[in-house]
Amino acid sequence: MSDLSIQHISELSNLELLASQVVEGFITGMHKSPFHGFSVEFAEHRLYNAGESTRHIDWKLFAKTKKLFVKRYEEETNLRCHLIIDNSASMHFPEVKTLSLQKLSKIAFSTVASAALMEILKRQRDAVGLSVYSDVNEYYAPSKGGERHRRMLLAQLDLLLKNTSTKKTDTYKALHEISEKIHRRSLIFLFTDMFQSDKNEMALFEALRHLKYNKHEVVLFHTYDGKLELDFDFENSPKKFVDVETGEEINLYASEVQEKYKIEVEKYFNELKLKCMQYKIDYVPVDIHKGFDQVLISYLVSRKKYF
Repeated sequence: MSDLSIQHISELSNLELLASQVVEGFITGMHKSPFHGFSVEFAEHRLYNAGESTRHIDWKLFAKTKKLFVKRYEEETNLRCHLIIDNSASMHFPEVKTLSLQKLSKIAFSTVASAALMEILKRQRDAVGLSVYSDVNEYYAPSKGGERHRRMLLAQLDLLLKNTSTKKTDTYKALHEISEKIHRRSLIFLFTDMFQSDKNEMALFEALRHLKYNKHEVVLFHTYDGKLELDFDFENSPKKFVDVETGEEINLYASEVQEKYKIEVEKYFNELKLKCMQYKIDYVPVDIHKGFDQVLISYLVSRKKYF
């Protein structure tokens, strides 16, 4: 997707266009991938289930693929999906003046990825909802279908692109509150960088486990800047590092702590992965510099698991 020539994504029309192009590029790419079988279902078809009526089988598609697919209709809604986005100050790192696919903050990546997921869900005739949180829950919309609802969610995503945040993170509280609102079984995607000044792993995973209530499928997209936040790849000159949520400061040469820093961060990533496995949560580390394919593939795999 890196070859898409989109200059700016700060306008709603461009966000919608970008999401559509990301999805189209992904579908095209899947023709050459092991996930080829999924791509047909993106259009207006689903696999035929033995025993159901043959009335809506697409025989023309059968002639081409030798597989039975059923035509899908607008009233069909087989899945409910809920997107959750962390909108705390740390998610607005790194600061970028002109947003593009080559230059994204974590919140911009999460926003475009969510818009692309919404585009796929629209094509699948599935329902989608949205939650946005920081130190409080800032926005909640239940899962629904329909174009009017989708445009309302796109408008909310657009606000995340246009506005900055100086708020802290309270993931524990937010997830508990969101969990109480999602009553019907859903596929839940959470975009967060997992940074919180109050590092209480037990509280975090109790909140994540709460999301599993009512048999929800939960995917945690651990969103990070691989170059800066994982590799700590800064110029070797004295710099002041400021915690955007607590305001704490430290002066140092990046090279002096880089090796130890990377070991500790990788250890933290591995701990998160193991804990998620324990609670049967899909843990997907997502580097904002590596495109959207991993997010969209995770959707396809989770959708299969959901059914």
